[in-house]
Amino acid sequence: MSVILGIDIGGSGIKGAPVDTRTGKLAGERWRIPTPEGAAPDDVKKVVAELVAHFGLEGPVGVTFPGIVQRGHTLSAANVHPDWVGLDADALFSEATGHEVHLINDADAAGLAEARFGAGKGVQGTVMVLTFGTGIGSALIHDGVLVPNTELGHLWLRDKHAESWASDRARELDDLNWKQWSKRASTYLQHLELLFSPDLFIIGGGISKKADKWQEHLKVERSRVVPATLLNEAGIIGAAMMAARHAEPAAGTPISREPAPEGPPTPRKTSTRKAPTRKKA
Repeated sequence: MSVILGIDIGGSGIKGAPVDTRTGKLAGERWRIPTPEGAAPDDVKKVVAELVAHFGLEGPVGVTFPGIVQRGHTLSAANVHPDWVGLDADALFSEATGHEVHLINDADAAGLAEARFGAGKGVQGTVMVLTFGTGIGSALIHDGVLVPNTELGHLWLRDKHAESWASDRARELDDLNWKQWSKRASTYLQHLELLFSPDLFIIGGGISKKADKWQEHLKVERSRVVPATLLNEAGIIGAAMMAARHAEPAAGTPISREPAPEGPPTPRKTSTRKAPTRKKA
């Protein structure tokens, strides 16, 4: 099975498309539904179920989530409803859709896609994908194998919280020009380079569309720095890749099926459906 549905849960929209996981190309038009206000689990699962029904594909489904995902459980909820914390989200979506659903952190999904089919295609060694937006998402991949949930946007640079100081949102809030922002981002990248020595940094998120404004200003010692190339499709593609690996695990890429520990765990045309009007209780 090579064509698998990928769904990307974002702050403003939940979008999906069938993906040919052999090529990393979308096999159909994307469909987008606005994210329900508050992004509570029961509301989000209904949107995911609607997307699955819309495409009518058989087989597993991959879904991204903006937080930590471990063995199908969502362990953080920085920008979504707090009811996600500790939830067996794989089971929630599988029951709602009638399909085997596998979740993956949104930055990890984008990282997998970029490393395999995007700016990191053919690169051996360590690739680090960073998404600069409201915060800073991170994905660490070595020879095609993902180290999940790195959350490197939460590192501290002396007295500076990385994503609060160097994200694209910080650039806007502090009214920085691109050269000023690049100086902050360079400090952050140099710290990551010292810790991980990546062969390649891939810079994604909304700023990847404006690489001409910042690329020449980013300075690191040894690594290469390039903009992401898959843009808004990266999350969808990476989600489908993860579902494909669960369906047919690749050699050298084991997928754990163990239950989570008990107790609380520490530019393609897009169709859009308008959000339904919700009645007040």
